[in-house]
Amino acid sequence: MIATPQQLADLLRPVKHILLDFDGPVCSVFAGLPAPEVARRLREGLLAAGEQAPAGAEDETDPLALLRLVADARSDLTASTDAALAALETEAVRVARPTPGGESVLRAAVRSGRLISVVSNNAGAAIEAYLAEYGLSAYVAGVFGRAPGDPSSMKPNPRLLLEAMEAAGTGPEHCIFVGDAARDVEAGEAAGVPTIGYANKPGKDVKLAAAGAIVIVDSMQFVAGALA
Repeated sequence: MIATPQQLADLLRPVKHILLDFDGPVCSVFAGLPAPEVARRLREGLLAAGEQAPAGAEDETDPLALLRLVADARSDLTASTDAALAALETEAVRVARPTPGGESVLRAAVRSGRLISVVSNNAGAAIEAYLAEYGLSAYVAGVFGRAPGDPSSMKPNPRLLLEAMEAAGTGPEHCIFVGDAARDVEAGEAAGVPTIGYANKPGKDVKLAAAGAIVIVDSMQFVAGALA
């Protein structure tokens, strides 16, 4: 199920623009500041403002899912909750764990004359903070995080991928997306872009393949090697 070097090289050869998910392919955002802790702080922020977390939020450990819950239940709290989450994500990336090979993909893409855009459900400010921290900003043509105050922009919605392609002046036929979740594959399909599934945990290869990933890799260094 894992792609061979030749398969990956053949797939990437005509690609001019690589759309790259952030949390997973580039780094593990919540490795140092765990996602359940971020979700807890978001709930505490609501309580401190005199608001109750929506039904189902008390046990939610995924801060992005919590943001969706808030938006669905209390649209008037969406903007403030999103801003609070963006601040926590920016704090989290300071202690994030770089993905082995993630930086190499950025460098290899630029050396090969390709564009790289980061397309992520995370906040754009947090992504930019991480890239600046590691001296990688110059390797990225554009950062497309969720639209502030609008969690409906997050994948599997294809909106961010479409915005990245429009900004770069490229079409789906010249692009590939690299993501580590079924929602990434779904967003890629909706945008007309084939997706390389990055299986960074046991069992993900099956889920990514079932979602429709065109090939599966278990190492970002493998992608960097194919680009080189």
